[in-house]
Amino acid sequence: MTKKVFIKGTFLDEISHDIPHQNWGKKEWSLDFKYMKSVGIDKVILIRCGYKNWITYPSKVLAMEQKAITPNTDLVALFLRLSEENEMDFYFGLYDSGKYWSSGAYKEEVSLNCKVIDEVWERYGNHKAFKGWYLSQECNKNIGGIIDLYAHLGQYCKQVSCGLPVLISPYIDGVKNISQYTAHSKREQSITLDEHFKTWETIFKGIKKSVNIVAFQDGHVDYDQLEDFIKVNKSLADQNQMTSWINSETFDRDMPIKFLPIKWDKLRYKLEIAGQTGISEAITFEFSHFMSPQSAYPQAGHLYRRYQEYLKEKE
Repeated sequence: MTKKVFIKGTFLDEISHDIPHQNWGKKEWSLDFKYMKSVGIDKVILIRCGYKNWITYPSKVLAMEQKAITPNTDLVALFLRLSEENEMDFYFGLYDSGKYWSSGAYKEEVSLNCKVIDEVWERYGNHKAFKGWYLSQECNKNIGGIIDLYAHLGQYCKQVSCGLPVLISPYIDGVKNISQYTAHSKREQSITLDEHFKTWETIFKGIKKSVNIVAFQDGHVDYDQLEDFIKVNKSLADQNQMTSWINSETFDRDMPIKFLPIKWDKLRYKLEIAGQTGISEAITFEFSHFMSPQSAYPQAGHLYRRYQEYLKEKE
């Protein structure tokens, strides 16, 4: 019998780079963590601590070196407190410069993030909920020095924090890998399964000592391709002694409007496919916008209720 896969973690995205900001304060965030816990979520992952000028905590490093704007609320401190109150694990997402690593200047991205890691660990490392790291530089192929970037940053995170686990969430260069700034939902070209295998075989070999958990995003290929790609991803992770999760996206890439909550049938199908391929658990991007009863999108609350019903079903 196929084991049911449940969403056990969610990203937190308060830079809101390509989705609307909800302008929540402490009251709204406190309630949202309770909603998360009520459906079994036991870990939260800050997708990035900053992007370009916008940051989630008062960073002296980023204010000085990137002219970052200090936020009114220290969201990292808030999320750590709420994680502890709700008995959740918190994974800290690194800084995305939006310029260095994507242009191949990975050494600059690494150097800057090592300073961020030092600053963050000194400031927040004593929190019992601080249980891991997320490498925010998401990729789909071996470009821009990504192997060296993951290897260096993963090792440095572990070194500073006495071995806390490191998570990545890459994506597949599939037919739905298109810009969010277009109304199109698909393109003609797509990586083949064999090309994908060879690409990630090389990447995994180079990062296996630095990364503990890989959670591939599940939204960039057609639904009838998903099972084969998940099988390849899990096989490669197993070969390199990495834990394999799935990042089951709760937004819909099939719509011309970027982005809206996903249709429940689609999310359920993706979770079922993950279970059939032996994935142990899912995380999602992301609960607060696309699945929360207090989201700016009314459809998100309906998705939450459908998922509650799914949780109550017998195996």
